[in-house]
Amino acid sequence: MAWIETVPPELASGRLRRIYDAALARAGKIFNVVAVQSQQPRVLDASMGLYLRIMKADDEPLTRAQREMLAVTVSRINACDY
Repeated sequence: MAWIETVPPELASGRLRRIYDAALARAGKIFNVVAVQSQQPRVLDASMGLYLRIMKADDEPLTRAQREMLAVTVSRINACDY
C-alpha cells in the first residue's frame, strides 16, 4: 500500500472533525479508506456522501446485502484490503 500522510483523529478540526465523528458513530472506528482522504476534507465529504447514497439508500433496486456483496467481491478481485 502507498504511504499517504493522514490527519489523526486527535488533530482533526472543522469539517474533518465532523466527518470523523460521524464515521466513529457509524462504524466505531476511522477506516483507512476514510483516513487516506483526510488531507482534503471537502473531497472526503463528497466521497462519503456518494458512498452513503449508494450503499444505504432505500430506493435502490438492489438490496443492501446485495450491494455489500458486490462491494466485497470487487474489493476481493482488486486485492483491496478495504
